[in-house]
Parts: sequence; structure tokens; C-alpha cells
Amino acid sequence: MPTLRRATVADAETITEHRHQMFADNKLASEQRFREMDANFLPWVRERLADGRYVGLLLEDEKTGQVVAGAGIFYMDFPPHFLDPQPCRAYLLNFYTSPEDRGNGYANVLLTAAVADCRERGVEVVTLHASRFGKPIYEKFGFKHHNEWALRPDGEQIKH
Repeated sequence: MPTLRRATVADAETITEHRHQMFADNKLASEQRFREMDANFLPWVRERLADGRYVGLLLEDEKTGQVVAGAGIFYMDFPPHFLDPQPCRAYLLNFYTSPEDRGNGYANVLLTAAVADCRERGVEVVTLHASRFGKPIYEKFGFKHHNEWALRPDGEQIKH
């Protein structure tokens, strides 16, 4: 089993690569769109890793030092709500496992660690958007689908 560790600012490029590949694996946009996303995401994640709003969780192969899987938690300012009166919401994102390492339960290890981090911080609501790959894992863990609406003002279709 790889070693679980927290990401540092030095891991921002790896997290960006994982995010890119996660969306590419789901065929959600063009390569051009992914490059635009990467250019904006890299400084975004660096800043949030530095100030603690983004917690990266990485599974690293002890022998090779290669990061084989990763996930993130974005602790965002959120209006107090009846589901959680605290002004913080945890959003799970960037769950990615290298293709050759899939099927080893790494996503579940990362999900368990992410939810534990949220629990330790007293966060009462954890949200995420599930890909077709992740949906069964999240459902088995106990996540429930809820009603969320989205619109692209430019009229472009939003893919699931």
C-alpha cells in the first residue's frame, strides 16, 4: 500500500496534472479547454495549498516516490445554513488514480481520509461532483445525490 501524505505547494503541478487527466479520462472537453483550465488552476491551487483552504491528499509509492493517486478538499467560505450553521463547506475534488493503479482501493483510502479531515474540522456538510467512475464509490460510502442546478450563461451545454 502506498503511503498517504499531505500535499505541499511543491505538489501543485502534480495535482494540476491529475485534474487534467481526470477530466480527460471522462472526455468532458477539448484538449484546448483543458490547457486553459490548467493555466488557471495551477496558480489557484498553489495559493490555496499555501493558505490551507485546499488540502491535498496523495498516495505515494514508497519504492519509486511516484504519486499514484490523489484527492483534494477545498474548504470554502459558505453562508451558514440549516444543514451546517458554520460558515464553511467542504468540497471534495480531484480524485484521481493512475490507470495502472486502479482497482486497488486507493480512491476509498483517499475518500476515508478526506471525510476524516472534514470531521476533525467540524464540517457538517461535504459535497462533491461525481464522475461515472466515482459515483459507485461515493454511493457505497454513503453520499446521496441532491438537487443542484447549473447554467452556462454562454449557452454551452454542461456535460455530466
